[in-house]
Amino acid sequence: MKNEHLCKSTIFPLGQKVEQYFVGDAYLQMVFTDPKPLNTAIGNVTFAPGARNNWHSHQAGQVLLVTGGEGWYQEEGQPAQLLKTGDVVNIPAHVKHWHGATKDSWFVHLALTPGQTDWLEPVTDEEYRNLT
Repeated sequence: MKNEHLCKSTIFPLGQKVEQYFVGDAYLQMVFTDPKPLNTAIGNVTFAPGARNNWHSHQAGQVLLVTGGEGWYQEEGQPAQLLKTGDVVNIPAHVKHWHGATKDSWFVHLALTPGQTDWLEPVTDEEYRNLT
């Protein structure tokens, strides 16, 4: 699903544009917020090509379910991983990381996030350019 074919989210509505803690155009549609029975929020996040979130960590961890496009996931001090539709990422608690679209593709994932997110500094343009 390259950018000329994907102008919206893949399954759920596109949602509202998010600007705080993101670089580029990204959108969030919360699809589940009831604390029972799972005790986790589920958000559908859609990134335009080149968009990404800041470095951050989660106090209880996070799971990403990739539903469309191509994107990056990177833990601090590790090489970035290219993600594609169908990939699942299990992020342990307190691991500093970021995720976002490749420069040429939209990227959509469901984020299962119990607990609090600790937002940190942006991923710089130089860090991002060095991935490609």
